Amino acid sequence: MEMNEKAILQFVDVDISFRTNAGVVHAIRGVNLDLQKGETVAIVGESGSGKSVTVKAAVGLLDANATINSGQILYRLKEDDGTERVVDLLQLSKRELRRTINGSRIAMVFQDPMTSLDPTMTIGKQIMEGILLHKSTDKAAAQARAVELLKLVGIPHAEERMKNYPHQLSGGMRQRVVIAIALASDPDILICDEPTTALDVTIQARILELIKDVQERMGLSVIYITHDLGVVAKVADYVNVMYAGKIIEVGNVNEIFYEPKHPYTWGLLAAMPDLETDDDRLASIPGSPPNLLHEPVGDAFAPRNAYALAIDEKADPPMFKVSETHYAATWLLHPDAPKVEMPPELQARIARAKKEAEQYL
Repeated sequence: MEMNEKAILQFVDVDISFRTNAGVVHAIRGVNLDLQKGETVAIVGESGSGKSVTVKAAVGLLDANATINSGQILYRLKEDDGTERVVDLLQLSKRELRRTINGSRIAMVFQDPMTSLDPTMTIGKQIMEGILLHKSTDKAAAQARAVELLKLVGIPHAEERMKNYPHQLSGGMRQRVVIAIALASDPDILICDEPTTALDVTIQARILELIKDVQERMGLSVIYITHDLGVVAKVADYVNVMYAGKIIEVGNVNEIFYEPKHPYTWGLLAAMPDLETDDDRLASIPGSPPNLLHEPVGDAFAPRNAYALAIDEKADPPMFKVSETHYAATWLLHPDAPKVEMPPELQARIARAKKEAEQYL
């Protein structure tokens, strides 16, 4: 089974659909994505673009009406004796996933901690449960490790907090507990699905810093799922922009924020609040994402794209190479396409952001 030698997790042409009363929804359409050891990759896009479905496929959390039509999700599994082998997560049974992958190798942090925590159990017991499930250890050692994890995620008076129930903690503290539970089995990969959406801005910043700090200490690889480009700018090494079930632009964080090539990415960046201007109006991308009950003909973004070409109505664009790390699926990058610049307002905004960033170099 061939795999990028640097990758720890690799999605290869993953295609997923869902059976519904209205018909078959083609939710994920040929997704390719790489995650390397110690790196942070963000998947960004509007609600319904397929971000969460993509990563849930890796840990067997898809709904019962899902069908994996094709593709592979390759994981570099390190055995207890130090050897490595590549496994296709889509070929493992749910029992195999639970035993060897979920929680122990790949852990998830969801956006609402109250739905992730059991209100009838103390937080100490919930953290210990994960340790006892995945580690060969006794109850006393598990309790000591649970206290360590609470301290690691910045919860003061950890020994006393072990006895607390979720409702006795603030939203930010609950999310720290969820992160502690995710770390209980020393995973290789942490998947964060909108981990700060339910929190206020100040607490968001603290949680993002916490995850970054824990990542560096434990050598984790991290995938962020978010619609918030502000979060992406703070945490990501690489960014995958997703639209209508496909990744339509990928690059390192500077390429996506300073040199975006896809008109959809231009729209996402333009929609970010800008504190440097007096204009308090928020930009938006006109129109709505396509109904994936019917697979789009041509480029799915064409009906919302002010720069669409005639070919966009007929053919889905391939990924065009911009640099060794930057690719975008837009016909505007074809050698015969007319030269189109990003909107002047976005150019000015990017220039301001670059100037501000240079002050800290």
